[in-house]
Amino acid sequence: MLLNILFAILGAALVLFGADKLTDSSVALARRFSMSEMMIGLTIVAFGTSLPELVVSLTASIEGTPAMSVSNIVGSNQFNTLAIVGSTALVGTIAIPQSTIVKDIPFVLLASIVIFALAMDSLLGTGSDVISRGDGIALLAFFTIFMFSTLKLAERGVVVPEQDESEPSEAKPQALWLTLLFLVIGLVALIGGGELFVNGASGIARGLGVSDAVIGLTLVAGGTSLPELATSVMAARKGQSGIAIGNVIGSNLFNIFFILGLCSVVRPLPVVGLTWLDFGMLIFSATLFWLFSRTRHRITRGEGVLLLVVYIGYLAWLIAGVTS
Repeated sequence: MLLNILFAILGAALVLFGADKLTDSSVALARRFSMSEMMIGLTIVAFGTSLPELVVSLTASIEGTPAMSVSNIVGSNQFNTLAIVGSTALVGTIAIPQSTIVKDIPFVLLASIVIFALAMDSLLGTGSDVISRGDGIALLAFFTIFMFSTLKLAERGVVVPEQDESEPSEAKPQALWLTLLFLVIGLVALIGGGELFVNGASGIARGLGVSDAVIGLTLVAGGTSLPELATSVMAARKGQSGIAIGNVIGSNLFNIFFILGLCSVVRPLPVVGLTWLDFGMLIFSATLFWLFSRTRHRITRGEGVLLLVVYIGYLAWLIAGVTS
């Protein structure tokens, strides 16, 4: 038990350290290449923080236990949209650019509808209960379209992040190699710390008599999204809401279009253990995220609280179903 507590504490510390370094180096990259923080969040940060989901899902496919892949992706995206956006909004109101409301968030909603459509046969019991290799190729095609449109938008014109007034304007930019080094260090600390935290917390829970089912529904699902949570909250605290929200949007799209697409190409993925409620919550969370963003081009603390309440209520329903 003592060793598990130490693992959990060390893991949490590494996650916070990694999030801090990843945020700072991402902002430095954005300034150096005249890219917006949102663009950096949608691409570099999102891909980096989605590595745990990629490793878990791809390993499950290769090792012959692919059923975990779909549930891991669905659970992670629910956590991203409800828990991470909600927690980030508690730190401070999140400003949402018009282009994000028009293009990026609707793409997240589209991704949720696509994965629901692919699982429809399994839910209805009327056909194939797997996401096939052909489906995977289609998902990868969606991912290519999104990345192409994102990069084309960056070519047409980007906004250079404003210099923090607390920083001296005459300060020399950090060397590129040092920025990239800190970026890698941050990612390694995030992923390694997340793994340590999940292992330690799972060990503590088992020691207290908590069932594996409850651990899987809570700690494992949230654990692979811990890098996204830490990075988005840290970015919000530093005033970089573009990175915070771009990280969530990009991670959701990477999870469904790239990770799920790649894993189903490696091996068709069975859709088991998931219900109408799980996919319904996935679509509902994306819809709620979009509607809140459209109201006043921002997500307030009150809306963040509502997102968290929805997620906690959903978890309580799942846990009640497992323990009953």
